[in-house]
Parts: sequence; structure tokens; C-alpha cells
Amino acid sequence: MFNYPSNIYDQSAVIPFKVENKHVKIMLIKSRKGKWIIPKGIIEDGLSPQESALKEAVEEAGVAGIVNEQIIGEYKYEKWGGTCNVKVYSMFVNKEYEKWEEDFFRIRRWFNLDEAIIKIKNQKIAKMLNQIPDIVSLYVNDSSRTVQY
Repeated sequence: MFNYPSNIYDQSAVIPFKVENKHVKIMLIKSRKGKWIIPKGIIEDGLSPQESALKEAVEEAGVAGIVNEQIIGEYKYEKWGGTCNVKVYSMFVNKEYEKWEEDFFRIRRWFNLDEAIIKIKNQKIAKMLNQIPDIVSLYVNDSSRTVQY
């Protein structure tokens, strides 16, 4: 792996989704500043970007599931006096916890796809949300339209 200067941070994130009554739902969480965001964090040593993103989803949103191996997009933002490079993956949610590590300050909520696109202010992430319906077909049985576990 390439050694970046110390002011560049590699992060990974997930877009948690589920199918409810034949509609795609996206989970968003509130940042400390009150914006709707997706779970993300620094890629931890010893973890793949997907494993690290799953860990963040459990800690920040209290959800777990199947993280797609394929990246659906990337974006950058400024933080900590440097640049964060974020790899984004989709995650089919199959477990939702009542209590989770950051539940004392994180608000989580399921949105319809159109609502989620409006709530997310980062346009690169909003565009990635549009890919979720195509990804859903990997987890949904076309004949019965029921989720496969």
C-alpha cells in the first residue's frame, strides 16, 4: 500500500439499505453537526475497507449486514487539517440493534430513496444513492420480490 503523507486519511463508508413493502429504504444517521450522513470512518489496520465500513455501521448506526465487495463510489472532503479519501460501499442490512455504541448521540432513520437523496447534502453521495436500486436486485428474488437471506 502506498505511504501517504500524514495529512491524507483513507476512510470507508457504507450506504445501509433494506427492502420494505417492495420499496428501497436507506438508513442515514445524523452527524455531530446535525447533518444527515452515511456511516464512515478511518480504515483500521488489519481490516479491509469493507470490514472497516461494516464496523463503522455497527458503531455509528447500530446496523449490520452484507457489504458489497464492489465499491460504488469515492469522494473527498477536508477534515483534521488534511484530506479524507472515502471509499463507499453498499450494505444490505439484515440486523438492526436496539442499542449500539453511539446511540447516546446518533440519530438514525430509514428514508425512502427519494427522501434520502434530498437529505444528503453531499452531491457525490446523493448520486451514489441512485445506484442502490440496481444493487438491490442482487439481494432480492425477482420472482417473488422477497428478500433472500
